[in-house]
Amino acid sequence: MSTRIEYDLLGELAVPADAWYGIQTQRAVNNFAITGVPISHFPQLVKALAQVKQAAAQANRDLGILAPHKAEAIVAACEDIADGALNDQFVVDLIQGGAGTSTNMNANEVIANLALQKLGHGKGEYQHLHPNDDVNCSQSTNDAYPTAACLAIQFAAEPLVESIRSLVNALQQKGNEFADVVKMGRTQLQDAVPMTLGQEFEAFAVNLSEDIDRLHEACLLLCEVNLGGTAIGTGINTHADYSELAIRYLAELSGKPMVPAANLIEATSDMGAFVLFSGVLRRFAIKLGKMSNDLRLLSSGPRTGFGEIKLPPVQPGSSIMPGKVNPVIPEAVNQTAYQVMANDLAVTLAAEAGQLQLNAMEPLIIYNLLNSMRMLGEACHMLEQRCIIGIEANRERCAELVDISIGSITALVPHIGYANASRIAKQALHSGGTVRELILAEGLLSEAELEQLLSPQSMLGHRRS
Repeated sequence: MSTRIEYDLLGELAVPADAWYGIQTQRAVNNFAITGVPISHFPQLVKALAQVKQAAAQANRDLGILAPHKAEAIVAACEDIADGALNDQFVVDLIQGGAGTSTNMNANEVIANLALQKLGHGKGEYQHLHPNDDVNCSQSTNDAYPTAACLAIQFAAEPLVESIRSLVNALQQKGNEFADVVKMGRTQLQDAVPMTLGQEFEAFAVNLSEDIDRLHEACLLLCEVNLGGTAIGTGINTHADYSELAIRYLAELSGKPMVPAANLIEATSDMGAFVLFSGVLRRFAIKLGKMSNDLRLLSSGPRTGFGEIKLPPVQPGSSIMPGKVNPVIPEAVNQTAYQVMANDLAVTLAAEAGQLQLNAMEPLIIYNLLNSMRMLGEACHMLEQRCIIGIEANRERCAELVDISIGSITALVPHIGYANASRIAKQALHSGGTVRELILAEGLLSEAELEQLLSPQSMLGHRRS
């Protein structure tokens, strides 16, 4: 493999001749091989880095800090990269030492080399346009990297929200489809009172839909950024108007309402918005996992469990038991939820580990947030397409369980009293008889009264229109 030699403060190093990155990226590749997940795995982060660098170049040009021909080349390079060009050149592992410096330099070097090409120069000819002096002008990793992270998370939230919305719609459709299927509700895995299978699925839909608004709210907190704070938030080596101008350009480029943080020193060390966003992802994961548990219970059997719904069979379930089909899709969603909860703990610990004016653990925070969103989005899509839309109601089983349950006696308490209802329930449990049979045998209510009181319309209670 042919190489070129580049230099930095540690000396010289060979870089692949066709690489658009440079020596500091190469050192990071050599040093960090933790996850095997490079920056390019998350195109939203690459796009965000490019837009931050473009906004900085435009602000520096306007303020007379960066020569127009350099600024134009950097802007053009950033536009190409934001559109997906050279994505594979963002090769640094997401988890790295240095508070994101390697990610920042990977972006600086790729942009510099692409800009050099646009100016008619070769890769590595940094005397014409430098990764640090020009692409990183008026910046530090400590403001450029977290700003790009805030933007990347917002970009990544968009497909997640769409996946959630689509799943919610599928659940609501099942709610409508099952609106006439009466079944037993349960509390603490014991018979409670009747409901419809449609109500159960409507509740799933409402439960998950709430977090769409929570994600939007959390994204708004990520619009406050510390760009222009440079190393620790004091704004050293920047023009007095740079921060506001660069962030204004960034808002235009991204379509997000980006604004300067009220205090750049505070914002440089604070990870609070990331922690809150992670908490929203954890909350949604918990809800998604709980619903998956319910789907597995409701479909259990098929003959010796609840068996109230039938999940679509997607693969054989056993290498030894013929005919067995497992609820593999909800199981995979459960495991996704557990991993997201674990990621949230990692974010929490990393945020707490900050010291003085910076948090060096930001790469772990960003990796886990982006990874959690990708996993949740894929899990929602899988659950909708491979499970929810194919669920069928076992109407006969639902009716059978309502008929033999003692839970229906709750509807009779206002008419026969709690003491009589408790006694009848106990008798039904011991004798195996039904509530209906025992009530009629004792003459506590007439058959017509029972028919009316135990009708689905009566037992399902009142619903607001």
